[in-house]
Amino acid sequence: MTQKMAPDWDALRTFVAVARDGSLSGAARQLGLTQPTVGRHIDALEAALGSPLFTRSRRGLTPTPAALALTPHAEAMAAAAEALARTASGEAAADRGTVRVTASDVIGCEVLPPILAAFHAAHADIAIELALTNRTEDLARRDADIAVRMVRPTQRGLVARRIGTSRIRLYAHRDYLARFGEPRSLADLRGHCVIGFDRDNRSFRGAGDFARSARREDFGFRCDNDLAQLAALRAGVGIGGCQDNIARRTADLVPVLPNVIQYAMEVWLVMHEDLKATRRVRLLFDHLAAGLTTYVKGRLPL
Repeated sequence: MTQKMAPDWDALRTFVAVARDGSLSGAARQLGLTQPTVGRHIDALEAALGSPLFTRSRRGLTPTPAALALTPHAEAMAAAAEALARTASGEAAADRGTVRVTASDVIGCEVLPPILAAFHAAHADIAIELALTNRTEDLARRDADIAVRMVRPTQRGLVARRIGTSRIRLYAHRDYLARFGEPRSLADLRGHCVIGFDRDNRSFRGAGDFARSARREDFGFRCDNDLAQLAALRAGVGIGGCQDNIARRTADLVPVLPNVIQYAMEVWLVMHEDLKATRRVRLLFDHLAAGLTTYVKGRLPL
């Protein structure tokens, strides 16, 4: 019986990039390799595993069942390798190295930039990696060093600090209300363009009774990207949910049914307990805690 070769790490790393991007060229740009090199890595991995991993289609490369089975294991290896590189980037007691932070799209784009700018000004030798995703990244697996989360952490082995709450209400642009009028009741909303989800309702499920009862057909503007929903709200497309402390930055956003629909979202800051003694991680953790506390109290600079 022929013994299969163990997959090469470089090939697995390339596989993860191809699986994420869906193309050889995109993975090549991401990894800083040539497209033929990426192709050779995939060929070598398929030879080692004895099974094809991708099929070509008009939309790019489609993973085979073998690739789908391999993906979580390869991504775990990639996360471990990245964590190892961050750990080796600086001594535990030094003010240098790399720290990886994960946050939602909205928090990462609307809230964290001024906080991180102030940190970088004070600690220029600490590199920051910001991973934006609405998924709950696995800190136990070291997908990131620090996470900003909107739900209470449940994993063991984590250091979690509750920052406070951020209130979400419905808003609309003044121009929209001037054109279509202001709803005075929940029943009035049926005659308005409400901004909401398209195919993914995860961000709505935890946002109060009104959001949990919402159906896709209730929305006149549908999109699963939170930043696009926020942009549509600011442009006057319709009525949508927004954190109060973000909405007040746009003077023309007006609360809609403020005493009827509102939801308080918890804000948590989390890191793995093994990183408590790593100075660069602790410095950023404490800085983020201070900055986010200022944010939830409504005092974050614009």
